Amino acid sequence: MRLKKINENLSLALQEAELTEPTQLQKETFGTIKSGADCVIIAPTELGKTTTIVINVIQRLDKAFMESPRALIVVQDKVKVLEMQELFKRYGNHTDLRVYGVYDQGDIDWDKNQISLGIDVIVGTPTRLSEMFATAGFDVNQLKMFILDDADIILRLRHETRIAHISDSIAKTQRLFFTEEFTERVDVLSERLMIEPFIFAFDEDEDDEEEEEDETND
Repeated sequence: MRLKKINENLSLALQEAELTEPTQLQKETFGTIKSGADCVIIAPTELGKTTTIVINVIQRLDKAFMESPRALIVVQDKVKVLEMQELFKRYGNHTDLRVYGVYDQGDIDWDKNQISLGIDVIVGTPTRLSEMFATAGFDVNQLKMFILDDADIILRLRHETRIAHISDSIAKTQRLFFTEEFTERVDVLSERLMIEPFIFAFDEDEDDEEEEEDETND
């Protein structure tokens, strides 16, 4: 994939998955996310928000390191946890990053034991992550990235307090919100938790126009 200074192992995995051209979203946000800045990214599902998250986490973390998680990704439900784990498996197959998923229906004691063995990325639902955090199920002191996928849906389900409680306990980290709609709840929480966030907004038509332009140039 043609992204500036992309990790070689990540680039190879993307090529093997036949992802050779970045979407407009991926192209325009890659450098800013890589810099560690806080961002709110507004885009329809079709533009690959979840794939963008996985690509950028692999880019920033690069390889396994120590025992505590360095990226915490909050998703709406078990289906999204499993989907994101599968994407990490596909695009991170040339790295040794350790990814673990937790969700409401799982065994919390088993999850804690697995995480204690060493993990780089935790993907989980708000309720399960909050329960685990409250019982010292994972350490936030090494976190480099705190990410909400489908932030509008998560906040519509009134998980603000859970998200804020975990975030407030992290001394310093990059915070990223990915959302289809920039709702009032997303606006308020981003203002509370983030430091001068960059706001990116995309629509499906914008990406279609770029594809037409590339075809014309060819």
